[in-house]
Amino acid sequence: MSHQSTQQQRIEALRDLLGAANVLIDQQSLTHFGTDWTRYYTPAPLAIVFPTCIADVQALVIYAAEHSLALVPSGGRTGLSAGAVATDGELVVCLDKLNTIDAFNPVDGTLRCGAGVTTGEIQSFAEREGLYYPVDFASSGSSQIGGNVATNAGGIKVVRYGMTREWIAGLKVVTGTGELLDLNRGLVKNNAGYDLRHLVIGSEGTLGIVVEVTVRLVNPPAPHSVMLMACPSMPAIIEVLKAARSTLTLNAFEFFSDKALDKVCEATGWQRPVQVESPFYALLEFEQSDADAAQNLYAAVASQHWASDAVMSQSIGQAQQLWAFRERISEIISHWVPYKSDISSVISKLPDMLAAIDEIVGRAYPEFEIVWFGHIGDGNVHLNVLKPEALDIQTFSERCGEVNTWVSEVVREYGGSVSAEHGIGLLKKSVLPYSVSPAELAIMRGIKASFDPHGIMNPGKIFD
Repeated sequence: MSHQSTQQQRIEALRDLLGAANVLIDQQSLTHFGTDWTRYYTPAPLAIVFPTCIADVQALVIYAAEHSLALVPSGGRTGLSAGAVATDGELVVCLDKLNTIDAFNPVDGTLRCGAGVTTGEIQSFAEREGLYYPVDFASSGSSQIGGNVATNAGGIKVVRYGMTREWIAGLKVVTGTGELLDLNRGLVKNNAGYDLRHLVIGSEGTLGIVVEVTVRLVNPPAPHSVMLMACPSMPAIIEVLKAARSTLTLNAFEFFSDKALDKVCEATGWQRPVQVESPFYALLEFEQSDADAAQNLYAAVASQHWASDAVMSQSIGQAQQLWAFRERISEIISHWVPYKSDISSVISKLPDMLAAIDEIVGRAYPEFEIVWFGHIGDGNVHLNVLKPEALDIQTFSERCGEVNTWVSEVVREYGGSVSAEHGIGLLKKSVLPYSVSPAELAIMRGIKASFDPHGIMNPGKIFD
């Protein structure tokens, strides 16, 4: 039987399994659903399928295992490491229709929902109930909770609230054999053996498909203010952070470079938020009751020449505008198809690590423009190398492969991680050994074999 006939038979079987309306094979859908925010790979899936319930997912996995059909779970496709890209005839399992909010328990402070519910929908539901879901990032309106779990998403409030991992009370996961695991079941205390929930969190769909999530909710934070400071150097920003942690209740501590601010102002027409131009800017969010302490903080750090100018919000609108200078960076620099490196280290080592990376990349490729920003308060920074307009994407990608290796060598030297929050996917697979040992890799492969004995769950991601 020809390859084409086999593929057609599989598509017909999938239509029988899920209904014809839930199986898409047109080129526009294959391209749209077969990739994420990375643009270095050409999507080439067999089909896009939309299970409508957990039983659909189980039946789909069983069929895929019987026919050696690779599966790529797909949520909001906002990832930046090509973890949700299908390049080799895989079946994309789009979880959009698992989007119901099933149960809210005000006593336990938990919310159970399908994997396709967006982060923003969870935040809005919590707000209506007078509660708060603290995991937040610029893509919250489109990213889905299943994808957040699969990548252990971080975002802008990690300095106070931690990563997605901290807020997952329970998970339902379909393994590579079609078995449904009900992990932790919302418990606060549960020491009954290994906590498999935490193996699944951050596994990028390589162990199973997350189909249902129970999240924890908390009381909302107090009203907040935002301050933006101009800082002369990365070491100065670290000094500001150290001083701020001892005097303010911080919700967030972000930074971005002057080049990042330039790009935002050029694209939007906004005026610069402070009068003094400086190499770096620190953005602090803190409780409004700390406003006087924040003014005193600025006076203290300015006297040490760690900051040269600052502006503090006087209203909710001003706070949102100051945040917009930080949050619009990724969207605006996407025009240059940037090579992104999502790295971390302990905070005290960040200035030296960033300086070393700047020097290496700048010496080798002086025509490459570098934009820095990130979550400095938790040691996570984002390196963005912008593609020159005249350079074709293939050549740029090849050169950035060299950059990737050099950056990873520096990260290893400073005891950091090659992926702080975006995962490994396809993009960082080659540099994973810079952050984990051969023994750790062997254990990871063994874990995957236990969850996914047929090797159908997002194969080729994280490792081969």
